[in-house]
Amino acid sequence: MGKANKGIVLNTDSSPKKSANAIRPGTLYVVATPIGNRDDITLRALNVLREVDLIAAEDTRKTRRFLEMHALKSSLISYHEHNEAERTPKLIAKLKKGLSIALVSNAGTPTVSDPGYRLITTALADHLNVIPIPGVSAATAALSVAGLPTDSFVFIGFPARKKTKRRQQLSDLASETRTLIFYESPRRILTFLGEINTAMGDRYLVLAREMTKRHEEFLRGWLSELVSQLKDRADIKGECTLLVAGSEKPEIQSWDVVGDQIRTAVIDRRDSLSQIAREIAAKTGMSRNKIYTQALKIKKEIKSE
Repeated sequence: MGKANKGIVLNTDSSPKKSANAIRPGTLYVVATPIGNRDDITLRALNVLREVDLIAAEDTRKTRRFLEMHALKSSLISYHEHNEAERTPKLIAKLKKGLSIALVSNAGTPTVSDPGYRLITTALADHLNVIPIPGVSAATAALSVAGLPTDSFVFIGFPARKKTKRRQQLSDLASETRTLIFYESPRRILTFLGEINTAMGDRYLVLAREMTKRHEEFLRGWLSELVSQLKDRADIKGECTLLVAGSEKPEIQSWDVVGDQIRTAVIDRRDSLSQIAREIAAKTGMSRNKIYTQALKIKKEIKSE
């Protein structure tokens, strides 16, 4: 027995500093954390959060509670959209001194519709190490079970806050053939669905709500159907991830039919001529410039009548 094992040396030292995943000095780790269920965290992420010198958190109170759930005690500093301009140079200075820092958001992957972009770009500009610790993202989690095309998609995140800018954004996306992914607040989701209907028509979509949590829900169907369901509810809770089917390539319609659509839209006078041109071009496949020119001509004709 002894002879058979002669010369074999077993490494029983499992110290993190001597493992392949040892924390590197002067390195910024971008760590994904759960979007709901606290168990959706990788072993590597837990090790990083345990061993780094400092954790830069979007909300230190939420991160502290999460760390306590996993029996972790680490130093925290707040890093969010309201203090990132001030905090970024201070964190960069710490990295240059050799400290290791983990960047976390309240949920999911940092910088994906969350703070962190400024810190990462500054660290890269200063030739510092930036390492991803991958994990959960609401966008990919919802996409994986949506039943919509996944080979190519467009992630928009939260839509523009201002109404005019948001309508412009949706109008520009109306002809996009890839699956669209949005984040939206439950307070604004019905309004946003109405705006999508105006810009894109009655699309097939999937609404993911409270993912990985107790009241997780996926609503699938045509936009008009989902709006009807949601309007019957007393309230809508939980952050929403909305996936919208891409536009099918429009069939080229006859100019007579398109001309009637332009005249109706101009008479209605709800939108600017440029807005009318964008929306009709997306739906018909006709030239936007040609539609705008015709709309301008019709507007002049109406004024002279």
